[in-house]
Amino acid sequence: MELASLIASVQGMTVIAVAIILASGAIGTALGFAIMGGKFLESIARQPELAPMLQGRMFLLAGLLDAVSMIGVGLALFFTFANPFVGAVTAAAGA
Repeated sequence: MELASLIASVQGMTVIAVAIILASGAIGTALGFAIMGGKFLESIARQPELAPMLQGRMFLLAGLLDAVSMIGVGLALFFTFANPFVGAVTAAAGA
């Protein structure tokens, strides 16, 4: 196989991997927020006097939940712009 076609194949697979990373991060975050928000409203309805404490904890968990998806975005950007797999293909083809 020619080097250009190998690099194009690696770049195409990287695009698919980046799409899977971003989609799973978005779906996971959406499901996490939905479940957390529902349970928050449930607990406020049961014990309204705990609302301030529960709200603070909910916002803390919301920040952590967003941080996980931002790590996925950072990893996807790394694979998009500084693709380490292309370097491995060119090194293997040159050897």
